[in-house]
Amino acid sequence: MRIEEMLSTHPLKQQMKPAIPSTIAAIFECADACLSCADACLAEEQVQNLVRCIRLNLDCAEICETTGKILSRQTEADPELLRAQLQACIVACRRCADECDRHAQMHEHCRICAEVCRECEEVCLAIMDEFPSKSGMI
Repeated sequence: MRIEEMLSTHPLKQQMKPAIPSTIAAIFECADACLSCADACLAEEQVQNLVRCIRLNLDCAEICETTGKILSRQTEADPELLRAQLQACIVACRRCADECDRHAQMHEHCRICAEVCRECEEVCLAIMDEFPSKSGMI
């Protein structure tokens, strides 16, 4: 991804948190892995056993895509909104990884997806401190 190069051209680049580009890249990688896993699950013979996995893959992909897009916008970013979105991403990644882990021994795509989701969860947790909460709620 060329996100780092793109963000380096932003007029407000001096104010950007250093971890933002790598976080965005990890989040979009997770979205891609979840979409690929959902598609692979759909091709499995016993797809009925994977319905929950597919649903969580698709939910996680959507939440990751939204999170990456919000983090990509640097102008007038709202720290509390960013925290809330990151928290949603963390929960989605955790839930998806847990479900994929249940199928990982039978389906390599689920093992890989679970791994990518856990990595994304860790990256999002690590950057949360960069966006202090004013209300103390999130």
